[in-house]
Amino acid sequence: MPKPCILLTGTTCTHHAYAMPMAALGQRYLDTLQTAGAIPLIVPPDTPPQEAAMLLERADGVLLTGGGDIDPAHYGGQPHPKVYGVNPQRDALELALARLAVEHRMPLLGICRGIQVLNVALGGTLYEDLEDQMPNALPHRRDPRTERTLLAHEVTVAAESRLAAILGDTRLPVNSLHHQGIRDLAPGLHATAHAPDGLVEGVEVPAHPFALAVQWHPEWLYDTDARMAALFRAFVVACQDYNGGAHR
Repeated sequence: MPKPCILLTGTTCTHHAYAMPMAALGQRYLDTLQTAGAIPLIVPPDTPPQEAAMLLERADGVLLTGGGDIDPAHYGGQPHPKVYGVNPQRDALELALARLAVEHRMPLLGICRGIQVLNVALGGTLYEDLEDQMPNALPHRRDPRTERTLLAHEVTVAAESRLAAILGDTRLPVNSLHHQGIRDLAPGLHATAHAPDGLVEGVEVPAHPFALAVQWHPEWLYDTDARMAALFRAFVVACQDYNGGAHR
């Protein structure tokens, strides 16, 4: 069976060695997907959302990656001084990709920002900043001086969820690299994992072949935790199954 092609969304930045804007994506996402048996396809963040359907016709799955914050205007939120890295073009593209992937039952995996994109795309809202807005919130944002593999807290996974079936566990330690999170869960989602403070850390779309998202960064734990590797392998298998169907 051919390797599945998976779309990944990136961002824009200016590299210190080049005095020009660049499209960028963390190498770890690419390495993890390739190790799991997929072909990653990077989508420029300024791709018009009107082209999302055409992109999905050429792919077998979508990985919504981490990054800056979603514009609060997309979920009826308010401007907040801690909101950073808003990219209107990326927001528009990813929201379109998420909605279409759910509609067309294409495999989708969301990571960190990705869980937030999926929630907003289906009608949910976010905390603009957990520390300021969520009562008794844990310190979810990593100290920049620590490693991305640092385990920050445990999550409890719903035993009946697809996520638990994939991980083979209902409690696991995770890293934590975010300052926002789900406030109101979208009507089309089920919460599948929670942090000790009650924050939603995992979601899935019921009756969808594979539409999952997590708030932590499993790509950084792929080499050290077999459960994280299992998550990526399950995603790639779902994309292979989609690839083998008559979707094109």
